[in-house]
Amino acid sequence: MFPERFAALPEYAFPRLRALLDVHPAGGDVLHMTIGEPRHPMPDFVGQVLADNLSDFAKYPDNNGLPDLLGAISDWLMRRFGVRVDPATEVMALNGTREGLMNACIALCPETKNGKQPVVLTPNPFYQVYAVAAVTVGAEPVFVPATRETGYLPDYASLPAEVLDRTAIAYICSPSNPQGAVATPDYLRDLVALAEKHDFQIFADECYSEIWRDAPPKGMLEIARDMGADPERVVIFHSLSKRSNLPGLRSGFVAGGAKSLERIRKLRAYSGAPLSNPVQLVSARVWADEDHVIASRALYREKFDMADRIFADIPRISSPQAGFFMWMPVEDGEAAALKLWTETGVRVLPGAYLSRDINGENPGKTYIRVALVAPKEETQRGLETIRDCLYG
Repeated sequence: MFPERFAALPEYAFPRLRALLDVHPAGGDVLHMTIGEPRHPMPDFVGQVLADNLSDFAKYPDNNGLPDLLGAISDWLMRRFGVRVDPATEVMALNGTREGLMNACIALCPETKNGKQPVVLTPNPFYQVYAVAAVTVGAEPVFVPATRETGYLPDYASLPAEVLDRTAIAYICSPSNPQGAVATPDYLRDLVALAEKHDFQIFADECYSEIWRDAPPKGMLEIARDMGADPERVVIFHSLSKRSNLPGLRSGFVAGGAKSLERIRKLRAYSGAPLSNPVQLVSARVWADEDHVIASRALYREKFDMADRIFADIPRISSPQAGFFMWMPVEDGEAAALKLWTETGVRVLPGAYLSRDINGENPGKTYIRVALVAPKEETQRGLETIRDCLYG
């Protein structure tokens, strides 16, 4: 009666967390450090732009994105990455990146690759929509460890040629969630070269690209176009959720080759949920403004430095290169999360909930993910509590 293709999916991370923790009372004042919901100030003009355009809620929204928004995104890509894209054919607005990461796979993954079942590569641990997208299109998801030994990024080149020749899509997240690792230009060039050799597409999830410590991360589209790669080789995804502290706006975009975008747009015309016009106009203004991004990034740097001081005597723990998660080693992630909750009220996410067991091993099992999204004083209290409870 019901489809079997999703039967093997584990429960999503946050229902699993509630099942683990909520049967126990909190051991102190509750402090949420589980979800990547930025709590820095949003741009102060958001409310006014929305109010000025309230009447547009009475209109059906543009499916692909209003010209104002697509132009603002294209201008931002040029400023940020030096990449020129055609706003009419190479960009589409998204209702958050999760929608795009899912639907692009549906639109672009072939039914077969070299006469066999296609493969979709994903890092492990990973943002869970990657795997669901693969299952939805009937592809074989192949989970590739992204561990300390690999620089917390997947070593796709180590896979057998038979797997790479069946690969249709490879997901990559840089800066990575949950580890905060940044792919070097050499890593990105090698991945593009691998994709060219084995003829697969790269889906680059770059929604943490504007939160960094020392230097802005390179972008996959920037690297691919500098290399003269096939214009359809790379599809990128960005969002205002992390960059601009607007997770509830559900506004992002996908960009890539015109042929890929044509297929993504066509599918969305049938089944997508476009952004309302007022939200699109707010988004256009937000993409055009960098002052609020610079201010937010400065606050994250303060928290990174604070975390380094708090854990200075614990060499195996450091704050991330980019993004806003700490990926903290423990003996057992579930046990550590339960101990923190029952003894202190601090709530963190076991790393295993973001990973898959492969051959009996889970690369996230001995980690917890800690979000540094709260105000500085609250974050400090949480990190000091974690240090004293788990590492004291």
